[in-house]
Amino acid sequence: MSQPEIRWAGPRALLIELDSLESVLAVHSRLQERPLRGQVNVLAAAQTVLAVFDSGTAARAARTALAYLDTAPATDTAATGDPVRIEVVYDGDDLAEVGRLTGLDPDGVIAAHTGQLWTAAFGGFAPGFAYLVGENETLTVPRRTSPRTAVPAGAVALAGNFSAVYPRRSPGGWQLIGRTASRLWDLNRDQPALLRPGTAVQYVAVRETVTLPDRAADDDAPAVATPQSTSHALEVIAPGPQSLIQDLGRPGFGDVGVSKAGAADTASARQANRLVGNAPGDAVIETILGGLTVRAHGELTLALTGAITPAEISGKDSTRTVPLCSPFALHDGETLHLDAPDTGLRTYLAIRGGIDVPEVLGSRSTDVMSGIGPDPLAAGTLLPIGPIDQGRTVGAAEPSTLPDAILRGSKEPVLLRITTGPRQDWFTPESQEALTGQTWTVTAESNRIGVRLAAGEPGQPDETGQPLERVTTDELPSEGVVAGSLQVPPSGLPVLFLADHPVTGGYPVIGVVVPEDLPIAAQLAPGTTLQFQTVDPTTLQSKQTPRPITTHSS
Repeated sequence: MSQPEIRWAGPRALLIELDSLESVLAVHSRLQERPLRGQVNVLAAAQTVLAVFDSGTAARAARTALAYLDTAPATDTAATGDPVRIEVVYDGDDLAEVGRLTGLDPDGVIAAHTGQLWTAAFGGFAPGFAYLVGENETLTVPRRTSPRTAVPAGAVALAGNFSAVYPRRSPGGWQLIGRTASRLWDLNRDQPALLRPGTAVQYVAVRETVTLPDRAADDDAPAVATPQSTSHALEVIAPGPQSLIQDLGRPGFGDVGVSKAGAADTASARQANRLVGNAPGDAVIETILGGLTVRAHGELTLALTGAITPAEISGKDSTRTVPLCSPFALHDGETLHLDAPDTGLRTYLAIRGGIDVPEVLGSRSTDVMSGIGPDPLAAGTLLPIGPIDQGRTVGAAEPSTLPDAILRGSKEPVLLRITTGPRQDWFTPESQEALTGQTWTVTAESNRIGVRLAAGEPGQPDETGQPLERVTTDELPSEGVVAGSLQVPPSGLPVLFLADHPVTGGYPVIGVVVPEDLPIAAQLAPGTTLQFQTVDPTTLQSKQTPRPITTHSS
């Protein structure tokens, strides 16, 4: 039995590299059936399995155990259960091209596609997207040289030796051979994903024209429910640039293409809940760049944390300034308005009792990439407030969780600690040194999916920084990624993945920001400079990683 190659993917995750898809499926199945201590997620991909743990201690113990894991393919790899029938109208734009690439005519492509059983091997970049592997490689074709900017929902496609159905409208570079009315993702089902790893699929050719809603986002995502009683609620007067409902996310759904999501700055979200006497995972409002205005229906207790944001309460006859990182009262009919932050990016507003909107897959968080969860807040939204846990008391004022470099608006770069990424060896030695040896600048294209970086100081990147260059030019098969991953596209400019990142990525990861520093990364406004410092994942301890904090006086 050969030992698998195990690469660190941050201090709490391990990327297990295997020599065949059969071994990937075997290891994935074994880790699902017999999870290791502290294992919170396991994600199969084309040549790797990503195992994520709840602590660095658990990940280090797992690394030792995984070295002796049986990676041999299972003797019986056939999918279990009756095959899922997917009826297909074979009229895709690339059907003739696939015929040319495979040496088959269009009828031959259809016969080859319907004449074999397919098995869902692993999930993909969107909820419900599954990579299906067939019984032979007759239909192995490359991706399109020029990806489409929009592939319609229900498109049936081929790429490499895989087949798939696009669950929703999205960009894509696969070869399109047909379309189906089958819904790959439906939140109204007990199991939203039609196909999960191990599911057998039989494609069936039909002549009838099918009509599919060409959705840009999942139309099953619930809107915020109108409270049955408005005696205790929070009304949104203006949402600002973007205001979302967030909690601590929905882990454990990577296999069906759903990221954890949740608050980008979990430290500030937890603090806001703590100050008003909520549970750590209660839903709060995450808003950026100010502009949020809300009105109280009933007597409410709130707290503001995160970005240093001037805020004011207006009543009938008076106005008053709101203290940050301290609980405060918002009386019936009063209005709270947030100005643009003085420093930082994301502000968190907690209400005692929590925001009581419906859960989706066990979480109230909004995932902007997948379109899962409550809609972004809009003017006129009335947010229901949950029951107050009388066993939890309102807290006292606390220091900000932001580091001094952000609190003081220092012109010095913010420091983020990283571990070496699983694909660091894909980059030149000079680029490996440049990652930590030069300054990077946050660009305006950043969002909850990722922080996009430019090399060098603001306004003069060509003189003070250089993009990262690869020594390996091979195409990287998609593999699991974690929040904090520094993925490097062909531009050579890293993208630091945040809460709504895709569960798999096709570009190499050169480094991974440690989890304790991700709340800091979430507060980096455009134009902020930063530097990376490499730390050892085998010695990093949570208790050794506090950041300096300063009390903010209102």
